[in-house]
Amino acid sequence: MDVKKCLSFIAFSLYMHVVCAQLVYQVPVLIIGGGTGGTAAGIQSGRMGVKTMIVESGPWLGGMISSAGVSATDGNHKLASGLWKEFRDQLYTVYGGAHGVETGWVSNTLFEPHVADSIFKKMAANTNHLSVLYGWQFTKVFKKANRITGAQFINPSGKTMTVEAAVTIDATEMGDVIAAAALPYDLGMEAAAITGETVGITESNHIIQDLTYVAILKDYGDAADCTIVRPVGYDSTEFDGACTDFYVNKNLPAPKVDAKKMLAYGKLPNKKYMLNWPLAGNDTYLNIVELTEAQRQAALLKAKETTKRFIYFIQQQLGFKNLGLANDEFPSADKLALIPYYREGRRVKGLVRYTMRHLAEPFTYGDPLYRTGISVGDYPIDHHHKKNTLAPQHLEFYPVPSYNVPLGSLIPMGSEGLIIAEKGISVSNVVNGTTRLQPCVLLTGQAAGTLAALAVLQKKNITAVPVRSVQLALLNSGAYIMPYIDVPFDHKQFIAIQKIGATGIMKGRGIPYKWANQTWFYPDSLMTLKELVEGLQPYYKKVTANKVASLEITGESLLALLQTIQPGIPGQQYKQTLTGLGIDSPGEPIKRAAIAFLLQKYLRPFDKAIDIRGNIQKVYTYLK
Repeated sequence: MDVKKCLSFIAFSLYMHVVCAQLVYQVPVLIIGGGTGGTAAGIQSGRMGVKTMIVESGPWLGGMISSAGVSATDGNHKLASGLWKEFRDQLYTVYGGAHGVETGWVSNTLFEPHVADSIFKKMAANTNHLSVLYGWQFTKVFKKANRITGAQFINPSGKTMTVEAAVTIDATEMGDVIAAAALPYDLGMEAAAITGETVGITESNHIIQDLTYVAILKDYGDAADCTIVRPVGYDSTEFDGACTDFYVNKNLPAPKVDAKKMLAYGKLPNKKYMLNWPLAGNDTYLNIVELTEAQRQAALLKAKETTKRFIYFIQQQLGFKNLGLANDEFPSADKLALIPYYREGRRVKGLVRYTMRHLAEPFTYGDPLYRTGISVGDYPIDHHHKKNTLAPQHLEFYPVPSYNVPLGSLIPMGSEGLIIAEKGISVSNVVNGTTRLQPCVLLTGQAAGTLAALAVLQKKNITAVPVRSVQLALLNSGAYIMPYIDVPFDHKQFIAIQKIGATGIMKGRGIPYKWANQTWFYPDSLMTLKELVEGLQPYYKKVTANKVASLEITGESLLALLQTIQPGIPGQQYKQTLTGLGIDSPGEPIKRAAIAFLLQKYLRPFDKAIDIRGNIQKVYTYLK
């Protein structure tokens, strides 16, 4: 199926027919996996008016946020935008405001997994052009030359289904489409010689992060005894050091919390507790990425048994017999999460590889990938390796600021028709430790859906969709492309500051900060003419910093500078614009927010084309 035939699907409604008892669909955008990123991609693509289908193997939407039970989000509390903000706002509605989800100490946003599923399903149902099919397992991908043209699925009864698509998104938990398409990928840790990272990894290996089979416990009252049958192989010393209430071997790291605080870590609304405890808790090391689905399910019994032993430890050893597996959460026979919490899988070799140095030094290291940002995150680099003695236990992660994920990390090398979402994007093993968290994955999925929809709407290959088109669509959807903590989406100059920030003409300042890293734009601060001229030079060669005084920018001095670049800017109109910004005198110093607005209004530097690595292109085409 050639490109024109694929893209012509947009002219038709989604249709299905039966050929030799096989279901066959045709759709412009196919999303394989209804996890966190896949659900966001589907909603975004559908909202952009493109017929989209999500095919999910299980009965729920939301992946790690819902099906895996990791219903305590990590990061982006003060970077709420796009579909992440929309999802969180609906949680606030369900639970009566922000205070209703501030129930545990690991996160500002904790909720019941089944509520997350219901919110995502409601959002999907209210999205025109989006259909969701449940209970279909991905089996293989279809290719024509280097173009992905769709995929095949099978359901529990053995029936197969084919979906032909113009654009396919791999939103599987472990990058299964990447492997099926025979695309190059990384699995495990890369040596410093590959990434340039200085974290003590001298040789590449296949070690991935521990996974967790989450359980949700419920308080059934003081008189209840919910103790489960003693699991086979139970030994309380497995959990020695999980909390101060049970600390026998003093050679182990000393715990810092007691049992009650350990449980309060993941306390959810309605007297429930999420069990996802990393310190001598229910993490399990399993590298099942390259196994078949049947082999994976067999191997995952080990992770389930770890969690059951931990539950028994909490009930029997710590005395919380009143806490039992919630009977109103997961529709599974054992009442455990529907899927495990996969922290890591395959990572595609993309058009760019996003490394820790890009993240930590966005304005000075390598190509200016920050200019191509499509999602944001602020969580520290967090790796779980406690259950694997062969894993490095002392990775030296240097402090990082908040960051944005580059568009090129979603696009595989050497392939067309495929976009990557979820944890399979092109980042280093180290960076995966932060880009894997729920809000960032949700926003990256939204970007994947945006790119897919634009490829269809513009009738272009994925690699030909302009970076700025993707970013503009995201901004119009209320999403950040730059991680400025002090410029929320409802700021009057939000879009202008985001655009100018993405050019690099005006840069922010990144600050590593505990568990919520930051980048500040300082919209209410002043800046000097010399600083601005230096920022403009990469775009406008005629501007020179020689002999420019380090004076604070005024309305008058900015107009003079703008007119050297864009002659003919009418002074009277400019003065009226200043007045509209609350600047009564052209001679008074003006703040950074106003400068950003005026730069974008009169020069429109954001509209100047950049390539996938953030380098400025010679062709200057204004966006519509």
